[in-house]
Amino acid sequence: MEDIFPLTASDEIEIAVRLLLAALFGAAIGYERRSAEKPAGLRTLSLVAVGAALFTVVSAFGFDTADQSRVAAQIVTGVGFLGAGTILRSGVTISGLTTAATIWATAAIGMAVGSGMYIASTAGTVLVLVILYLFAPAREHSE
Repeated sequence: MEDIFPLTASDEIEIAVRLLLAALFGAAIGYERRSAEKPAGLRTLSLVAVGAALFTVVSAFGFDTADQSRVAAQIVTGVGFLGAGTILRSGVTISGLTTAATIWATAAIGMAVGSGMYIASTAGTVLVLVILYLFAPAREHSE
Protein backbone atom coordinates (compact mmCIF):
# COMPACT_ATOMS: atom_id res chain seq x y z
CA MET A 1 0.00 0.00 0.00
CA GLU A 2 1.33 3.39 -0.96
CA ASP A 3 1.38 6.31 1.50
CA ILE A 4 -1.05 9.11 0.73
CA PHE A 5 1.41 11.73 1.90
CA PRO A 6 4.90 10.31 2.35
CA LEU A 7 6.43 12.12 5.29
CA THR A 8 10.08 13.02 5.38
CA ALA A 9 12.21 12.57 8.49
CA SER A 10 11.99 16.31 9.14
CA ASP A 11 8.17 16.10 8.90
CA GLU A 12 8.16 13.31 11.47
CA ILE A 13 10.42 15.34 13.79
CA GLU A 14 8.15 18.38 13.40
CA ILE A 15 5.14 16.26 14.35
CA ALA A 16 6.98 14.87 17.40
CA VAL A 17 7.89 18.42 18.47
CA ARG A 18 4.25 19.46 18.16
CA LEU A 19 3.12 16.57 20.34
CA LEU A 20 5.79 17.28 22.96
CA LEU A 21 4.89 20.96 23.03
CA ALA A 22 1.21 20.11 23.42
CA ALA A 23 2.11 17.84 26.35
CA LEU A 24 4.13 20.63 27.98
CA PHE A 25 1.37 23.21 27.56
CA GLY A 26 -1.24 20.77 28.89
CA ALA A 27 1.02 19.91 31.82
CA ALA A 28 1.53 23.58 32.69
CA ILE A 29 -2.21 24.12 32.87
CA GLY A 30 -2.71 20.79 34.65
CA TYR A 31 -0.12 21.74 37.25
CA GLU A 32 -2.18 24.80 38.19
CA ARG A 33 -5.33 22.67 38.46
CA ARG A 34 -3.55 20.08 40.59
CA SER A 35 -2.07 22.72 42.88
CA ALA A 36 -5.57 24.18 43.27
CA GLU A 37 -6.74 20.66 44.24
CA LYS A 38 -9.18 20.50 41.34
CA PRO A 39 -10.09 17.53 39.18
CA ALA A 40 -8.53 17.22 35.72
CA GLY A 41 -4.95 17.88 36.71
CA LEU A 42 -1.56 17.23 35.21
CA ARG A 43 -2.16 13.89 33.50
CA THR A 44 -5.66 14.65 32.28
CA LEU A 45 -4.87 18.01 30.72
CA SER A 46 -1.62 16.73 29.21
CA LEU A 47 -3.60 13.92 27.59
CA VAL A 48 -6.30 16.31 26.35
CA ALA A 49 -3.69 18.56 24.72
CA VAL A 50 -1.72 15.68 23.18
CA GLY A 51 -4.88 13.96 21.95
CA ALA A 52 -6.20 17.13 20.34
CA ALA A 53 -2.81 17.81 18.76
CA LEU A 54 -2.52 14.27 17.44
CA PHE A 55 -6.04 14.29 15.96
CA THR A 56 -5.20 17.62 14.31
CA VAL A 57 -1.90 16.33 12.90
CA VAL A 58 -3.53 13.15 11.61
CA SER A 59 -6.28 15.14 9.93
CA ALA A 60 -3.71 17.45 8.31
CA PHE A 61 -1.21 14.81 7.18
CA GLY A 62 -3.17 11.57 7.07
CA PHE A 63 -6.00 12.17 4.65
CA ASP A 64 -5.88 13.11 1.01
CA THR A 65 -9.38 14.38 0.28
CA ALA A 66 -11.09 14.67 3.66
CA ASP A 67 -12.37 17.98 4.95
CA GLN A 68 -9.83 18.63 7.69
CA SER A 69 -12.13 21.04 9.53
CA ARG A 70 -14.50 18.15 10.30
CA VAL A 71 -11.92 16.58 12.61
CA ALA A 72 -11.56 19.89 14.47
CA ALA A 73 -15.32 20.08 14.91
CA GLN A 74 -15.37 16.54 16.30
CA ILE A 75 -12.59 17.35 18.77
CA VAL A 76 -14.64 20.25 20.12
CA THR A 77 -17.71 18.02 20.48
CA GLY A 78 -15.83 15.17 22.12
CA VAL A 79 -14.07 17.42 24.56
CA GLY A 80 -17.41 19.01 25.41
CA PHE A 81 -18.60 15.62 26.66
CA LEU A 82 -15.44 15.18 28.72
CA GLY A 83 -15.88 18.63 30.26
CA ALA A 84 -19.57 18.04 30.95
CA GLY A 85 -18.60 15.10 33.12
CA THR A 86 -16.74 17.43 35.48
CA ILE A 87 -19.73 19.69 36.18
CA LEU A 88 -21.60 18.76 39.35
CA ARG A 89 -24.78 20.19 40.82
CA SER A 90 -25.62 19.86 44.48
CA GLY A 91 -28.79 21.76 45.37
CA VAL A 92 -28.23 25.34 44.26
CA THR A 93 -24.45 24.93 44.11
CA ILE A 94 -22.75 24.17 40.80
CA SER A 95 -19.09 23.18 40.71
CA GLY A 96 -16.69 22.15 38.00
CA LEU A 97 -17.44 24.88 35.47
CA THR A 98 -13.89 26.23 35.54
CA THR A 99 -12.49 22.72 35.19
CA ALA A 100 -14.77 22.06 32.21
CA ALA A 101 -13.74 25.34 30.59
CA THR A 102 -10.09 24.54 31.27
CA ILE A 103 -10.42 21.15 29.54
CA TRP A 104 -12.07 22.87 26.57
CA ALA A 105 -9.41 25.59 26.35
CA THR A 106 -6.61 23.02 26.69
CA ALA A 107 -8.03 21.06 23.76
CA ALA A 108 -8.04 24.26 21.70
CA ILE A 109 -4.40 24.85 22.63
CA GLY A 110 -3.59 21.28 21.59
CA MET A 111 -5.34 21.85 18.26
CA ALA A 112 -3.36 25.05 17.72
CA VAL A 113 -0.07 23.29 18.46
CA GLY A 114 -1.06 20.41 16.18
CA SER A 115 -1.72 22.93 13.43
CA GLY A 116 1.74 24.44 13.90
CA MET A 117 0.39 27.68 15.36
CA TYR A 118 3.15 28.07 17.93
CA ILE A 119 2.64 31.73 18.81
CA ALA A 120 -1.13 31.36 19.14
CA SER A 121 -0.81 28.22 21.28
CA THR A 122 1.83 29.83 23.49
CA ALA A 123 -0.33 32.94 23.92
CA GLY A 124 -3.35 30.77 24.66
CA THR A 125 -1.46 28.84 27.31
CA VAL A 126 -0.19 32.03 28.94
CA LEU A 127 -3.68 33.55 28.92
CA VAL A 128 -5.27 30.44 30.44
CA LEU A 129 -2.64 30.40 33.20
CA VAL A 130 -3.02 34.13 33.86
CA ILE A 131 -6.79 33.75 34.10
CA LEU A 132 -6.55 30.72 36.41
CA TYR A 133 -3.96 32.34 38.72
CA LEU A 134 -5.20 35.95 38.73
CA PHE A 135 -8.88 35.19 39.01
CA ALA A 136 -8.59 32.32 41.48
CA PRO A 137 -11.13 32.53 44.28
CA ALA A 138 -9.73 33.71 47.59
CA ARG A 139 -8.89 30.69 49.71
CA GLU A 140 -9.59 30.64 53.39
CA HIS A 141 -6.53 30.39 55.61
CA SER A 142 -6.78 28.74 59.00
CA GLU A 143 -4.90 30.37 61.82
